[in-house]
Amino acid sequence: MPTVDPPWSYVLQLPHDPRAPRIARVTLRTVLGTHGLAELVPTAELVAAELLANAHVHTAGPYALRLRAVEDGRLRIGVWDTDPRVPPGFGDGAPLDVPPDEAENGRGLPLVRACASSWSVGELTGGKVLWAECG
Repeated sequence: MPTVDPPWSYVLQLPHDPRAPRIARVTLRTVLGTHGLAELVPTAELVAAELLANAHVHTAGPYALRLRAVEDGRLRIGVWDTDPRVPPGFGDGAPLDVPPDEAENGRGLPLVRACASSWSVGELTGGKVLWAECG
């Protein structure tokens, strides 16, 4: 496993544009490949995609992707948006309602929680940041 020396982080500011989540995923793949963490790409991309989609669908303003190295080859993925409301069950660790099999949406945050080793929310003035760690 690569070590994190020195620690690094990247922030990508995104406009409320339907192309923004794809640009963020391409950036994530590039960052992880550059830092020798390509093995994290599938899980990190899924987690980021779900958090980015949540920000895009549930807010009208800009949002941002933050990637930060943490110890032992782990990655923290954060998505900031302008809506201060925390999705039910995300920050408090309560069970999330899983939608019925025929539902076309509602699986994003349960997927994040299933793929990440830890997750939480930071409440900020002017918004919030949902984050999850993988690796």
